[in-house]
Amino acid sequence: MQKEAAISKPIRSLEDALNRCQALGMRLSRQRRLILELLWQAREHLSAREIYDRLNQQGQAIGHTSVYQNLDALSSQGIIECIERSDGRLYGNISDAHSHINCLDTNQIIDIHIQLPEDLLQQIEQQTGVRITEYRIDFYGYRKNQPEAPAQ
Repeated sequence: MQKEAAISKPIRSLEDALNRCQALGMRLSRQRRLILELLWQAREHLSAREIYDRLNQQGQAIGHTSVYQNLDALSSQGIIECIERSDGRLYGNISDAHSHINCLDTNQIIDIHIQLPEDLLQQIEQQTGVRITEYRIDFYGYRKNQPEAPAQ
């Protein structure tokens, strides 16, 4: 019962992520710990290649295969987020339900926790006949200080 409670709690820190690995019986190898530390320090969405490059630039010898295998294991267990994009996968440190702002001029993805008004959720439920238990919204736009892209 305690294990289930620990697993349902959202991951909000590196310590939470490490504890979730342990609760799931995952080995906390040096490589796995380095990847988690990097994602929590960076607080941005990174490709496997960017993670590999950054770790090696920091003097942390880690192989390509190890990076890919650990990212797969961590994302499949819900410890980190994996976003499928047309140009590949990106990994982020937040794994619970949240939304994204996709900045079109910088290609940056910004994590945001928002809560929709209860009356809006009820309206959606009435229209669809589906009880909403969680949601993720993708917003798209440009930085306010950037000129808007011309209409096509």
